[in-house]
Amino acid sequence: MRTRPFPTLAKHACKALLAASMALAACAASAGTGLTTLPGSQGDGPVTVFYPTAAANQAVQRGPFSLLLAPEAPPQRGNGRLVVLSHGSGGGPWVHTDLASALVAAGFVVAMPEHRGDNYRDTSEPGPESWKRRPAEVSRAIDAVAASPQFAPLLLLDKVGVAGQSAGGHTALSLAGGAWSPARFLAHCEAHLAEDFNACVGTFTRLTGGWLDGLKKAVAIGVLRQRFGDTEPVLAHDPRIAVAVAGVPAAADFDLESLRQPRVPLGLVTAGQDVWLTPRWHGQAVAAACAPCEHIAHQPQAGHNVMLSPAPPLELLGDTERRLLSDPAGFDRGTLPALDQAIVAFLQRHLLP
Repeated sequence: MRTRPFPTLAKHACKALLAASMALAACAASAGTGLTTLPGSQGDGPVTVFYPTAAANQAVQRGPFSLLLAPEAPPQRGNGRLVVLSHGSGGGPWVHTDLASALVAAGFVVAMPEHRGDNYRDTSEPGPESWKRRPAEVSRAIDAVAASPQFAPLLLLDKVGVAGQSAGGHTALSLAGGAWSPARFLAHCEAHLAEDFNACVGTFTRLTGGWLDGLKKAVAIGVLRQRFGDTEPVLAHDPRIAVAVAGVPAAADFDLESLRQPRVPLGLVTAGQDVWLTPRWHGQAVAAACAPCEHIAHQPQAGHNVMLSPAPPLELLGDTERRLLSDPAGFDRGTLPALDQAIVAFLQRHLLP
């Protein structure tokens, strides 16, 4: 009979499979999130890149943030796809490290351009002038990765994802096919200045219910009318962008008709307690208009910082910024890893075979 060798072979095969599984698990456990920067072009700032690596993470300090990353580690091949993250107004890469790390763990390379005049090092030109530039800065970030001998061989750049938060969400809506204009922004602020004050004026000041509020509103409208009368629709397109995620996006200046049928699959993340961008005129307005959009997540207890993880150090912010970016009472930041995974899953469905 020749039945006995089969269990023996099966036993050895099982041992081999177990050993291989353990090795893979050990490799996955030691794999890290690589970190490097690429030079920008045409006056752009640096492009921060997070990527898969076999090297282990180590504790690194970036400004006030203590992070676990593998700086300048050799990259390894992941799933072959790139996602560009667009930061919010006055933002930067480090408050998006957890989402970037989740994307890297799924095999993506993540590039983050520094948006000129509207980043944590330079806040001189936030608002519509920056919004006009941002889509092209995303495109040039893709070009920077494509030109990199370190990353180009590891990627297919015919299909790229874009995700953004706040002003970065505005960038994602633009690249998904949305049309907006400074005049629409002005019209919104003229109609709803008190209800959406910080969307219109940023962090310069806020309404407090005091006797100065009337003066603040009058000055704000005067400045807005001087700067934002252009009625020409602003359009952006990069054929490489194949999917977009807009988190708590600035959206009151969009022609919602242009977002009823986005050019690419569009996912939305909204927050019910956002006091910076009042949801009814921003993220929720897009969700109501866009039937094919996927509402990746709605966090009813979350504020404007729902996609910021790790959270910005509030003690280093001004009073207005602290109020706008503080967690609302009752919000559990322990829900954010699940949100990151939902964003990852949405991008995987539309970028991977």
